[in-house]
Amino acid sequence: MNVELGANGVVFGTSLPFVFIGGPCVIESEDHALKTAETLREIARKAGVPFVYKSSYDKANRSSVNSFRGIGIDKGLAILLKVKREIGVPILTDFHSAAEAAAVGEVVDILQVPAFLCRQTDILAAAAATGKVVNVKKGQFMAPWDMKNAVEKVKQSGNARVTLTERGTFFGYNALVVDMTSLAAMASDGVPVVFDAGHSAQRPGGLGHASGGNREIIPTLARAAVAAGVAGVFLETHPDPDKAPCDGPNMWPIDRLAALLETLKRIDGLVKEG
Repeated sequence: MNVELGANGVVFGTSLPFVFIGGPCVIESEDHALKTAETLREIARKAGVPFVYKSSYDKANRSSVNSFRGIGIDKGLAILLKVKREIGVPILTDFHSAAEAAAVGEVVDILQVPAFLCRQTDILAAAAATGKVVNVKKGQFMAPWDMKNAVEKVKQSGNARVTLTERGTFFGYNALVVDMTSLAAMASDGVPVVFDAGHSAQRPGGLGHASGGNREIIPTLARAAVAAGVAGVFLETHPDPDKAPCDGPNMWPIDRLAALLETLKRIDGLVKEG
């Protein structure tokens, strides 16, 4: 089944070249966001991969009350709007309450429902009401076939523009496992499926006060997902992940991104054109 879903010039499709969704976990400053978005745009352009910029104004589900959350919705959306206008790329960001959806929808092209909130009917309905593409991340506690209920909540709220994202499943203490068959299971719901390669390498709460992870397994996971035929790859990336204020262990260094995207593009071509 081929499903095509456009977002400001970028099209997600089960039989189309994969879309790269990437950027720092959180917005750090206007200058950092603009420079990072411009760098990523050029890397994606040279690789011949459609690109959507992602960064968050708030991360409400941090491990510790002392963890850095972000710069807030007002300042964050202003920066994302500037990135969109000056760098000329589609924007994705996540939100954490139904009350935020309308304001977020005025700026971004894709609203992302965080994994821990994927069953929250009011949040899904509020995202749907914006008319923008809604990307629902599969909860780490959810079976892939149960995500059809999230899809139906968005569609029955009047918006058929929905994608699903796989980001791993709780496996044991501070560990995730990725079942690649879940990608096909969610695609059977008739929606484009995205694979989150960075958060799938996460170790939730693994550092005690924060989540850990192993970014070196990101290429292995991403290659497997692209070989399975995903419509998009979600990968948080940063100029210096080890100094990032949030999710550093799960972000891919920007200076290693070009080679990874080129490899994924070759695999994607073999799968979808072969």
